[in-house]
Amino acid sequence: MTFLKKNIFYLISSAILIVILAFPSVRLKLTDMFFPIAAVENAVTLNDSDYDIQLKGINTTSTNLKNLKGNKLVLLNFWGTWCAPCREEWPTIQKLYDSKKDKVDFILVAMQDKEEDVKKFLQQNNYTVPVYIAESPVTANVLPKAFPTTFLLDKNGRILVKEDASKDWNSKSVHDMIDNISVE
Repeated sequence: MTFLKKNIFYLISSAILIVILAFPSVRLKLTDMFFPIAAVENAVTLNDSDYDIQLKGINTTSTNLKNLKGNKLVLLNFWGTWCAPCREEWPTIQKLYDSKKDKVDFILVAMQDKEEDVKKFLQQNNYTVPVYIAESPVTANVLPKAFPTTFLLDKNGRILVKEDASKDWNSKSVHDMIDNISVE
């Protein structure tokens, strides 16, 4: 009994740490709760060459990213079917897409993937978010160093959010941010 009283803090802390490490969804919720969209990069704006990416549509028509500049917010996500954290965040992106596609252009670029693998992944999971494969080089300002990498860009190409990890994109903080920016 004395052991428990003396070490209760350490036992509870250890239990919480184990839960956070064992359940990625808990980690995502806690990250979103304590660090909501904290990665705002105020001064960074993509230029026209960064936007010049020819995109082959997998479940949508092909386009060039520059065609979307100036229209709406852009959620630009680089992912792969081979990437476990990418697959983990996909359901949250689909839910965000379902509720915000009128305010945001969604561009999910499959990287280092075969087209048939991407199509199979989308069909197996009933995902409808527009997915592309880049057919032209991606500039260093946009090219991901980790997967998934997601940018939320304003109409002028300013990076509002850059996330280099899996995230719950269907959180209240993301919805509020999109709603607040869309009003401006």
